[in-house]
Amino acid sequence: MNPEPDPNDSKGFEINRLEISEKGPCEYAFTRDGSVDRYGKPAVKWSTGGWRCGMFLLGNQGLITLAFAGVEVNMVLFAKSVLRQTNAEAANTFSRWMGTVYFFSLMGALLSDSYLGRYLTCVTFQIVHIFGLAALSFSTHLFLLRPPDCGKIGQLCEPHRPIEVAIFYISIYLIALGNGAPEPALATFGADQFDEEDPEEKKSKTSFYSYFYVALNLGCLFAETVLVYVESMGHWVVAFWTCTASGIVAFVLFLSGSFRYRHFKASGNPISRFSQVIVASMRKINHELPLNGEGLHETIGTEGETNGMRRILHTSGLKFLDRAAFITQDDVTRMSNSCQTPNPWHLCTVTQVEEVKCILRLLPIWLCTIFSSVVFIQMLSLFVEQGAAMDRRVSKNFLIPPASMTAFDIVSTTLFIIFYDKLIVPFYIKITKREPKPLSELQRIGIGLAIAILALVIAGFVERLRLEHASNDSTEETSSLSIFWQTPQYVLVGVSEAFVYVAQMEFFASQTPDGLKSLGMGLSMSSSAMGSYVASMILTVVMKITSKNGEPGWVPPNLNDGHLDRFFFLSAGLTALNLAFYVVCAKRYKLISLEKRDRGGIN
Repeated sequence: MNPEPDPNDSKGFEINRLEISEKGPCEYAFTRDGSVDRYGKPAVKWSTGGWRCGMFLLGNQGLITLAFAGVEVNMVLFAKSVLRQTNAEAANTFSRWMGTVYFFSLMGALLSDSYLGRYLTCVTFQIVHIFGLAALSFSTHLFLLRPPDCGKIGQLCEPHRPIEVAIFYISIYLIALGNGAPEPALATFGADQFDEEDPEEKKSKTSFYSYFYVALNLGCLFAETVLVYVESMGHWVVAFWTCTASGIVAFVLFLSGSFRYRHFKASGNPISRFSQVIVASMRKINHELPLNGEGLHETIGTEGETNGMRRILHTSGLKFLDRAAFITQDDVTRMSNSCQTPNPWHLCTVTQVEEVKCILRLLPIWLCTIFSSVVFIQMLSLFVEQGAAMDRRVSKNFLIPPASMTAFDIVSTTLFIIFYDKLIVPFYIKITKREPKPLSELQRIGIGLAIAILALVIAGFVERLRLEHASNDSTEETSSLSIFWQTPQYVLVGVSEAFVYVAQMEFFASQTPDGLKSLGMGLSMSSSAMGSYVASMILTVVMKITSKNGEPGWVPPNLNDGHLDRFFFLSAGLTALNLAFYVVCAKRYKLISLEKRDRGGIN
């Protein structure tokens, strides 16, 4: 079950690559981006990778998202009705859990790039995901739903013993680990199936990120329409076992493509490489650097000597790190005496230094994407609580579950991604009679943040309207305003996601070095972790300030007694400040500059 190539066999890999390049036209039967098959040999185009493998991974993503979203989408309702938590407590439980999901994505990315490789990372943690889902299903069935018919909206379960609550939390955090850790590896592994040195496959590689997010949303759609209704009726056990079955099918689907996947070799521990740059630069802190960047150390040779990774060209920024690659007389003496490669704790390569620069340059952009995740988390928690306090009647006998409104978010995201290239761009060309300049990833992220601000403002005005139609009975958390007034805010959040998250995945994948692609994807997803924690922190601080002197606060247990509208307006203001900072960072950002491969895949 382990098709990962031997990361130590780079020498044999290089010989194979050179043999192939000498065979003339036959070289075009192989990939040119350094990818290998399950045996560690150069990947053959017609028998590995491509959309055939991509579809296995998209199906896996859709089903595993269905399994996760079935737990995620009604976590707030579960916390309120089964665990007897208040609105603020339930929102914070959800935010912290979601934050941990995305924090695990960064951990999984490091393991993937360093040791396990992307394939084994996905296999290992998807098994953990299945165990977590099964544990949640068992614990809910055995002791959380007491009495058996509890857990519906407005129908609380009995208080639970600490050990029972502890088992619940262990289960959901196993799910967090099993879903979060393999996510960046899965997205990057899917992109690995397309040769970026082939013009046609390069287009498919770009499209894969969009379809990856579409698959994610389609998985959510089933969970947030069918499963959310089942859960709202109190049938939590049925819903959770459905999630478990979906996780198992997703895992089997992933394994089905094992013999055809393309792989890239794990590049070693990035933390140690980064540490070497810092230590080496500090050792030479008193040395003066030449102004033109001369005298810097770089390896000379073929791509295979660097484990199939392209070298990064020197850039002028962050000069203090260049000292790590500056060749001093001591370095020359040390290399002459040892007749070996330099000690990386004394002398690093330019590529190694530029890796650190790339990550440091990404951090301001990463920080700015946090608030898009804050909006998304508020949609999954506070939007749902807002909808629960509205008129949910569709007919006399049917009440729409408040979490089902997220279907508008999913549909708008999916349709926008699918139709942007197929309808919107061709329509623009037809009207203007000219080809539009494609929006860069940074521009798309900025547009998405602006749309997120508009969504929060509309949510605030909808809440004011809801309060005007609120029940006069102080014990009831109801309003005569229809829940479908929430539709615009959900649709706008969906369009915002289509701009931000797809562009974010493409940007972080393209702006990280070859050996750190999963780490780049992990950074992209870990911004969602920080967004979850920031959302929880903002809510906690606001409640602490606004609930002084016996006041109910802006987000009290009964929303009719509070001012959720003010909270939405505050969030919109903070996101606007974040957008202004983002524009400054985006304008100053310097793109990565990688050495090009030749036709045979060799630098």
